[in-house]
Amino acid sequence: MKMKKKIDTVRIEKAVTEILLALGDDPQRPGIVDTPKRVAKMYEQVFEGMTHTNDELVKLFGVTFEEDGFMRNDSDIVVVRDIPIFSYCEHHLALMYDMEVTIAYLPKEKVIGLSKLARIADMVGRRLQLQERLGKEIAEIVGKITESDAVCVLITGAHSCMTARGICKPGSTTTTVTYEGKAFEGNRDLRQEFAALMHK
Repeated sequence: MKMKKKIDTVRIEKAVTEILLALGDDPQRPGIVDTPKRVAKMYEQVFEGMTHTNDELVKLFGVTFEEDGFMRNDSDIVVVRDIPIFSYCEHHLALMYDMEVTIAYLPKEKVIGLSKLARIADMVGRRLQLQERLGKEIAEIVGKITESDAVCVLITGAHSCMTARGICKPGSTTTTVTYEGKAFEGNRDLRQEFAALMHK
């Protein structure tokens, strides 16, 4: 997916003004006169991930540690649990909140810094997203950086498009699991091992 390099805040301001008018409000009343500008500034921050492609994120967060003599041991699975992020549903522009991301991978010769995993999850979340695609994109980026044959991403979160509108079921959550890499092909035992580690 090709992404713009800069978010057009001026255009967002104009669009928010039109929304306020469409809602029947007065964009010039004191309480909301600066709302278009505030929303544009907020969007610039919360959608920062839309200014970078996945390949650009690979370069941005692609610093790894390569140690002489490091050999992959099939029991050496790296797991970082419960990374808090947020995102926005592309169907309703609704907040996806209380999201926690767990990332696990089987290292080869390259090990990524733990904070980089959190930064990747955060940046990929800062896009109009589907939770399923969010997990896949995180897994693909981690896989490219580490060159791992086994990356797994578990995401649990609440969707305000389900809790605050439509069916209105607060407290409901959605869980997705993404397996990425050749090592998982036909290897049910490895999938189960990853699942057990990520759910502890």
